[in-house]
Amino acid sequence: MHTILGAGGAIGSALVTLLCNAGHKVRLVGRNPEKAPGVNQVISADLLDLDKTIAAVSGSSVVYLLVGLPYKTAVWSEQWPVVMHNAIEACKRAQAKLIFFDNVYMYGKVNGPMNEETPFNPCSKKGEIRAQIATTLLQETKAGNLNALIARSADFYGPHVRTSVFNILVFDKFAQKKSAAWLLNDAVPHSFTFTPDAARSLLVLAESETAWNQTWHVPTAAHPPTGKEYIRMVAKEFGVEPNYKILGRLMIKIAGLFIADIRESYEMLYQNDTAYVFDSGKFSKAFNVEPTPYTRGIEFTAAVYAKQ
Repeated sequence: MHTILGAGGAIGSALVTLLCNAGHKVRLVGRNPEKAPGVNQVISADLLDLDKTIAAVSGSSVVYLLVGLPYKTAVWSEQWPVVMHNAIEACKRAQAKLIFFDNVYMYGKVNGPMNEETPFNPCSKKGEIRAQIATTLLQETKAGNLNALIARSADFYGPHVRTSVFNILVFDKFAQKKSAAWLLNDAVPHSFTFTPDAARSLLVLAESETAWNQTWHVPTAAHPPTGKEYIRMVAKEFGVEPNYKILGRLMIKIAGLFIADIRESYEMLYQNDTAYVFDSGKFSKAFNVEPTPYTRGIEFTAAVYAKQ
């Protein structure tokens, strides 16, 4: 049984389809999980409750921790350590393997490409929390208490993605024939992971006998474009002029006075003012899997928008 803790997002939804097509039994766990075609079980459970988490994971062979908590530092600080502890404990008792889908906040501001050996040096409160929970999991695997791995992604984009800044500021706007926007600096490269690639990588890792007790950067195209280049590519797919504006720090700070999510994202702006380059060469070399080129990923995403 492959159990997904938090399957409502773009990664989880795509993973469900892949697992079912591969012939795996699938269980979805969340506060209000929705049944999907091919899914064997759906369980409603609060992952902040240890007993309910243990019950939800029981009988699993592989567990995917894909939980998306509200984007608030106070919530992350209180709930992420509990969710991680409960997931680890539940997997120990079920003798299940654990895959944690992570981001790059714990690296902090990096001078050069980010890879699996990049040290944790967070420069934000959210980054400190992500470093804490990742370290907790790594310590458990090092101690031999469970088999687990971390699948780490860059910022992402793709079809049906509601929380991607790239989707919100560029795809959504051009789909509505409006001007797009970019954060801080449109002249530096910025890596984005294509969500179908991320989902496929989780299946590859789950089915591998040698991937465990390591960190993996999921497949992400190399040589990322700049913001200006992304906008031109997306505009071309929508058949519109590449009109856009740059959102500066002052503008974002003022908007944050009225919109909580913008206020919460302010501390992460360091990711947008200099080059943000994500290296997934380890994955490509190990599994002979190449990430989707940006041109194809953008073309596919725009085509899905056109159908909506």
